[in-house]
Amino acid sequence: MAAASPVLPVYKPFPVEFVRGQGCMLYDAAGKGYLDFGSGVAVNALGHCHPALVKALGAQAETIWHCSNWYPVEGQRRLGQLLIDNSFADYVFFGNSGTEAIECGIKVVRSYFSSAGQPEKFRIIASHNAFHGRTFAALAAGGKPGFAPALDGFDHVPYGDIEALKAAITPATAGILLEPIQGEGGIFPASLDYLRAVRALCDERGVLLFFDEIQSGIGRTGKLFAHEWAGIKPDVLASAKGLGGGFPVGACLMTRGAARGMTSGTHGSTFGGNPLAMAVGAAVLHEILAPGFLARVDSVARLLWRELVQLVKDAPQTFSAVRGAGLMLGLECAAPHVNRDIADALLAEGLLVIPAGANVIRLIPPLIITDADVAHAIKILRTVAAHG
Repeated sequence: MAAASPVLPVYKPFPVEFVRGQGCMLYDAAGKGYLDFGSGVAVNALGHCHPALVKALGAQAETIWHCSNWYPVEGQRRLGQLLIDNSFADYVFFGNSGTEAIECGIKVVRSYFSSAGQPEKFRIIASHNAFHGRTFAALAAGGKPGFAPALDGFDHVPYGDIEALKAAITPATAGILLEPIQGEGGIFPASLDYLRAVRALCDERGVLLFFDEIQSGIGRTGKLFAHEWAGIKPDVLASAKGLGGGFPVGACLMTRGAARGMTSGTHGSTFGGNPLAMAVGAAVLHEILAPGFLARVDSVARLLWRELVQLVKDAPQTFSAVRGAGLMLGLECAAPHVNRDIADALLAEGLLVIPAGANVIRLIPPLIITDADVAHAIKILRTVAAHG
């Protein structure tokens, strides 16, 4: 009889444990290989054991791991400048996760008005079906039930409905928080026109625009951040997941104006911005920002999209729709099929995917996938569909 696990049973893991990873592949103890189209939930942006990341982490581990933010950390300046030079931002705060980046951003939005003598402006409008993390404030922002009572300060409107958003703004509204592509909710991309309209609305009403690009950012759509496709800029942005390539790191980016209330003592982190995370994050960005990298992501993403569209046409009994952008795609499973069952069947054939809302399986592979990886994944998807 197997010993009971000491880990809190809040997960329902798949029945396989991995002992090694290389590139886009993971391997179990028996040596079986699995093509990873889940990327640790969009985290392993450069795949597994990427040489540049291994080198950066090893070199940093031999010098200094942690010294706390009571002292300047050179790695924060280096990674922070990379993010600023390639985005809308003037400042960056480093934490350890996407949820921490969201929490920081909520503080930024609220402090922007409270520091100007307008503490009554504190409410943030978010979207139905959103996901922003699992702390109390992030759960409330996402409108998720459970752990009642929910924290106050968040209002919700239908995703993509600009008229509903306009109607929801009140004198107490401080900001608008949304994902350019809803991830956990089922891979729903906002239209570029909607994102432009939201930016214009924020300017018109004098509220801050806060993007959650925890999953959609760091090259996943073929640009560093997904909102860039709309040709607009937010005031605040939460980033994580791919930023560390597998090492825990989160970042909250903001303009100088948005950050006016964030003064000494208003925020902090014990581990955030530690030298190990900063070294790995800088290595990730150097790879992603290298000439031709994002263009290649865009190219292979278009190939995968075309193949998935054809798959839906050929196997409507298993898959009913494909949606998303870049390498953040979702296949909706046709009833009576259930996404977890499809994910289990794909696992048995050697393809890893991640379930999401709306009965979707997420295809969020490493950004380094090749055309051959796409062909391999499609072959497995077709095999499972044929058995369905």
